Amino acid sequence: MSLFDLSHDVAVVSGGTGGLGGAMADALAAAGAKVAVVGRSAERGAQRVDAIKSAGGHAIFQSADVLDIASLAACRDAIEQQLGTTTVLINAAGGNHPKATLPPGSDFCKLPTDAWQTVFDLNLVGGALLPSQVFGETMVQAGQGSIVNIASMSGMIPLSRVVAYSAAKAAVINLTQFLSREWATTGVRVNAISPGFFPAEQNRALLYNEDGSLSERGSQIIGHTPMARFGKPEELGGAVVWLASSAASSFVTGQNIIVDGGFSSVTI
Repeated sequence: MSLFDLSHDVAVVSGGTGGLGGAMADALAAAGAKVAVVGRSAERGAQRVDAIKSAGGHAIFQSADVLDIASLAACRDAIEQQLGTTTVLINAAGGNHPKATLPPGSDFCKLPTDAWQTVFDLNLVGGALLPSQVFGETMVQAGQGSIVNIASMSGMIPLSRVVAYSAAKAAVINLTQFLSREWATTGVRVNAISPGFFPAEQNRALLYNEDGSLSERGSQIIGHTPMARFGKPEELGGAVVWLASSAASSFVTGQNIIVDGGFSSVTI
């Protein structure tokens, strides 16, 4: 059996209707996993499932609200009935809120706490905590499983402007380390992936001008990245398949895998 053969796995991807989550769902399906794409948009979910099936993979869409534990439990049970017991959970749901982003020259003391809470709820509570509780319980009972939380470069290096998002992703990394210790002897591994800069719907306006040219911020990021480009969603596939595979990463837990084109290696 190949180290990266996931044909015996059932992989759940929360946020699988998004760009990065969808690319990870594609990679897991290509490695043989039966994939449940989880999100709130049935239309986007159907599109992702159709793409996976067209490529020869096995996938279903399951609607769920990651901020509602009852919804997640119903989602887990429905997936088990259709595909079997979940062995891989990718927590890719997340995002930012414009009111929790500080424009240049703005006052941090005026940052609205409701916007801050929204970002924490989406990225930490719904983006890692609740799905890990719901699906992790089943994994612990089964004595096997891999949970991969999607953190961020900004969880390690607090980037300007996106203060709430950075703090929330730092908390995701911390929770990842905690759960890896908590479940280390149960057969359940918990790791994180911290993508660098991957253009997506939520950050495109920060990275590009309306005419498609790089914004000032986008230019600064490219200038700080040794590979001199942004990442492509499919470039997260190798890391996620490796961490999902119980054969390839059986002794890997509590780690934060950085996929950033070298951004974090540059200090000046």
